[in-house]
Amino acid sequence: MSRSLKKGPFVEPKLLKKIAKSKPEDGVVIKTWSRDSEISPEMVGYIFAVHNGKIFIEVRVSEDMVGHRLGEFSPSKKFIKHGGKMQKELEQKAVAPKPAEAAKPAAKK
Repeated sequence: MSRSLKKGPFVEPKLLKKIAKSKPEDGVVIKTWSRDSEISPEMVGYIFAVHNGKIFIEVRVSEDMVGHRLGEFSPSKKFIKHGGKMQKELEQKAVAPKPAEAAKPAAKK
């Protein structure tokens, strides 16, 4: 659900202070736990280290990211794979060489 237009976008006030203190050219990484802060045009060019629950993931903000949340670019869950018995069988079939190719005789010269 989106935030109401009356309230406006949410940006952590502490983040705005850190942005005001530094310049994007400095290359300073701004650490934050505020994944719910919306990216505003003032943030373009800065590098944020967004916490994903375990580590900080660096995010360089570009113009295309304006309007999105910082947490969208720092995934908190690691996708391993869909699994189970059927998936394991499919993977084994893909890795195993075809018997027809292995049994081919070498061409005579």
